[in-house]
Amino acid sequence: MSHDADSSHAHPPHHHDAKGFVRAVEHASAERGLRLTPLRKEVLELVAAARKPVKAYDLLDLLREKHGNAAPPTVYRALDFLLEHGFIHKLESINAFVSCHHPAQAHQVPFLICDTCSSAQEVCDERVAELIEAQARALGFRPQAQTLEVHGICKHCRKA
Repeated sequence: MSHDADSSHAHPPHHHDAKGFVRAVEHASAERGLRLTPLRKEVLELVAAARKPVKAYDLLDLLREKHGNAAPPTVYRALDFLLEHGFIHKLESINAFVSCHHPAQAHQVPFLICDTCSSAQEVCDERVAELIEAQARALGFRPQAQTLEVHGICKHCRKA
């Protein structure tokens, strides 16, 4: 992917068409021979529909509204599957989950997280991940996972 020096690499707040996103994940799952069970799909739909990062217990509460017997291990297994295959991201610093802007490809992305409204913005610029990996390799370090989370105040909250 090439980037113009003048182009903006940050996308709007981490929220997009939930139905289109779920369709993209269904397509990617079929292409990769993955089993997107009804529960995994339902958890995915809940994460996709959330307007901000969502915590596992919030997902559990939403599932219990439809399925009174939903248990924490069930939700965590679905989240683990979705994480493992790159369909969602976990924001460790706030222990919450967001859907991925590019579910068809494995990638590492930084997030800008608002400490006021808890919104998360995915920075879709592969140069950030490449720079971190290059610096790690230069130091003889072999990275296995990378999650960069930058905390601050989003422009909407700064204006308010």
